[in-house]
Amino acid sequence: MIMEKQFYVYMMASKRNGTLYLGVTSDIVKRVWQHKNGLTEGFTKKYGIKRLVYYEIHKDAENAIKREKQLKKWRRAWKLELIEEKNSEWCDLYAEICQ
Repeated sequence: MIMEKQFYVYMMASKRNGTLYLGVTSDIVKRVWQHKNGLTEGFTKKYGIKRLVYYEIHKDAENAIKREKQLKKWRRAWKLELIEEKNSEWCDLYAEICQ
């Protein structure tokens, strides 16, 4: 059985209602692990953003990138509402994606 590659748009946070980071990847487990362990230089490392609070799955890179760009233009309040809709407790979803 051939597994189709999936693409993810994801949001990470420093804490509930904290600093947010929005990204896109084809390997969400690896990418989030890199953020959590400070292996990615830049914004997430600088602001201690280590909690995966939201993600979406897309079938192709083009749609994932389009969605990421759309979400990046959103107001912060809209992003918070999106997180709250699916993850009202702001749990770290890393364990969920590792299953």
